Amino acid sequence: MTPSAVTLDWYFDLVSPFAHLALPRVLALGGALGRPVTLKPIVLGAVLAHWGQLGPAEIAPKRRQTYRQVQFLGGRALRFPPAHPFRSLEALRLVTALGATPEVVSAAFAFIWAEGRDPVVEATAFAAQLGVEDAAALVAGTGAKERLRETTAEAIGRGVFGVPTLAVGDELFWGADAMPMAEAYLADPNLFETPAMRRLDALPMGVERVTR
Repeated sequence: MTPSAVTLDWYFDLVSPFAHLALPRVLALGGALGRPVTLKPIVLGAVLAHWGQLGPAEIAPKRRQTYRQVQFLGGRALRFPPAHPFRSLEALRLVTALGATPEVVSAAFAFIWAEGRDPVVEATAFAAQLGVEDAAALVAGTGAKERLRETTAEAIGRGVFGVPTLAVGDELFWGADAMPMAEAYLADPNLFETPAMRRLDALPMGVERVTR
């Protein structure tokens, strides 16, 4: 099956500024292909816990460097919320309840990363921006909690270890900076069949770090 015929799934958490930066290109990719990319909210904390990873914000010098990079890439159009990382679980449930459409996901990211607002502290305003009056009732009535949990488990099962991740069939492209590679793969299904690329699949580890 060629890349143009496989499913396109984009896994994201609203806590990720890189997901915010990647979203326009993800939506444009779907438009260029003439078919949508399915937007799938997942809980990054659960993904990191599964793989035994720390998030960038949990490593002090990496946190500062990452935030600077995000602000540089986003420029004046990007504004950090009052605190980061923030609890995104309830916001993700609401987005899930609303079907994670491009309009809903774009509005959610804009509230947090363009307006610089906290979806927990301003939960009522966040829900209003998504056109919802009673977020708790909607989440409860749509089974969004279970669906979010299932989608997160699905992502882990596919090998997703961070966000944003674009899944093109079985191939995963992690990070906003992986979008050019994903686009290249969609244009050329043999991208990973070169000797140099195939060598990477069996490249041995020269040393393994011992943790105590």
